[in-house]
Amino acid sequence: MAVTAPARTRLAVLPTPLVAAPRLADGLGLTGPLLVKRDDLTGFAVAGNKARQLELLLAEALEQRADVLVTGGTIGSNFVAAAAAAATYAGLGCVLILAGDEVDRTAHPNLAAACAWGARLRWTGDAERASVDAMLPTVAAQLAAEGARPHVLPRGGADATGALGYRLAVDELVGQLAGERPTVLVAVGAGGTLAGLVAGVVAHGRPFRVVGASVSRPVEEVAARVLDLARQVALRCGDEPAGPQDVHLVDARGPGHGLASAAGDDAAALALRCAGLVLDPVYTAKALAVLPAVVPDGSALFWHTGGLLDAVAAMLGRP
Repeated sequence: MAVTAPARTRLAVLPTPLVAAPRLADGLGLTGPLLVKRDDLTGFAVAGNKARQLELLLAEALEQRADVLVTGGTIGSNFVAAAAAAATYAGLGCVLILAGDEVDRTAHPNLAAACAWGARLRWTGDAERASVDAMLPTVAAQLAAEGARPHVLPRGGADATGALGYRLAVDELVGQLAGERPTVLVAVGAGGTLAGLVAGVVAHGRPFRVVGASVSRPVEEVAARVLDLARQVALRCGDEPAGPQDVHLVDARGPGHGLASAAGDDAAALALRCAGLVLDPVYTAKALAVLPAVVPDGSALFWHTGGLLDAVAAMLGRP
């Protein structure tokens, strides 16, 4: 089931650990064993899961002889900071399109990191995340007119190239599981990580179920996007395409995207106390909070996607 190796710029230290978390399982009230896939430990610039996606996205940009990456999101986006780090590592420029009005670089640790790694900032003047998507091609065209060779990365790295990083991650996980068949739970924002996991699980004959905890968008909206991306990945790899029955999602938004929830805060405190895991309030904490409902019995695997600087922001009381 392994995919012929695509072009990639090595960033992540792989495979990431797969560890048992028995005390956390007890604290959550799980009746079966709990494993944690430590993609918070990918080893590149605290990028967490974004390192897997950026390995392929960056290689694609370099193949096209780009000299500047253009992407964007909110000031707290893990992806924008990771993209800035990847661009610097590869010797490329980086322009970030950020939703809203200009703020000081110290407003969020992810923003401060992106600036420290050399990113240039543009602001949309509109707090809606969709305003970034509308501005990306405009800025890329401006840079091209100035003589640059821009390469646009979608918000969150959520396209078929980025998702392919998680199709490859399933090859890694299947080897680590050695026949075990847990239910896998992962936090879902833009949908690229889940899409890659779904594509990989289908390609391997559905050896286990993967469930996404949607922290950003309504489940119906995310499901359609994940299915489309998973099918694009399958087409690239020559795999069986996923069907609607392969996309499993639960609503974990709580009070809304980017807002901490009481259940998430409790889950984060439990994870630190029982397993030494640092969870962020925007993604991973909300996902862990729904794990007992998603896996009421049987074995479970929590895919830790990272978000360290978001966790630091929460500790500092930053939005």
